[in-house]
Amino acid sequence: MHVTHVERSGVTEIAAAIGERARARILYCLVDGHPRTSTELSLVAEVSPSTTSAHLERLKGANLVRVAVQGKHRLYRLAGPDVARALEGLSVLAGSEPGKSGSKVPPRLRMARTCYDHMAGLVGVTLHDRFRALKWIRSGNRRNKMYALSADGTKGFESLGIEIDALRGQRRRFACPCMDWSERRPHLAGALGAALLQVALKRKWVIQDLDSRALDLTTTGRREMMSCFGVRV
Repeated sequence: MHVTHVERSGVTEIAAAIGERARARILYCLVDGHPRTSTELSLVAEVSPSTTSAHLERLKGANLVRVAVQGKHRLYRLAGPDVARALEGLSVLAGSEPGKSGSKVPPRLRMARTCYDHMAGLVGVTLHDRFRALKWIRSGNRRNKMYALSADGTKGFESLGIEIDALRGQRRRFACPCMDWSERRPHLAGALGAALLQVALKRKWVIQDLDSRALDLTTTGRREMMSCFGVRV
C-alpha cells in the first residue's frame, strides 16, 4: 500500500509531540475535559512554567490542544474528542495483557471515569454492551466505525431527554466506539456518548471528581440504570 509523504510526516509529527514525557503528562491530564491554565499544567508536567509554555506551543502546532482566552487567563484543553480517543487507544497499547491490566488501574478510575466528554470504565463499557444487546445501537459505517441508531434506540435515548436530531446536527461523530484502556472493550463515544454523560451527571447517577477523571457511581445511579436499561453495575 502506497503511503504519501504528507501522511508519513503528519503521523510522525503527532507521535513526536505526544512522545515527550512532559507533553504526554499534559495531554493525559486534559483527557478529563477540564480546561487548565499553563501554570496548572506546569505542576502536572513537573517542568518550569517557561518550559510548559514551549510544550504547549508544540502541542498547539500539532493540533492536539486548543487555547481560549478568558480575561487574564489562557485556558488549554484537548483539540477534540478524536485526540482523547487516540490517547485512550495508546493507553491500551501501552498496557499489559488484557486479563492482567485491571489490577494496575485505581479502583475508582476503573469503575467510572470521564474520557474527554463521555463515560468510560466499567460503567461505560457495561452501558455500551447493554445498548448493543438491546439493539439500540448497531454497527453502521464500518469504514468510519460509526454506530447507527435503531427506532427503539431513538425512543429510548429520547425518553432520557436527549434530543437526537440536535445531536445529528453537530459537526462531530454522532456515535462511535472508543476502546477502553482499563476494560479492553469499547465504551460509547461521540455526540451521543457525551449527551449520555450529561444525563448521568444531571440525574446524579454519577458525581464528577473536580481533581481527576473519576466519576463516583451513586446509589441513585445504580437504581435508575437498572430501571432504565435493565443493567446492574
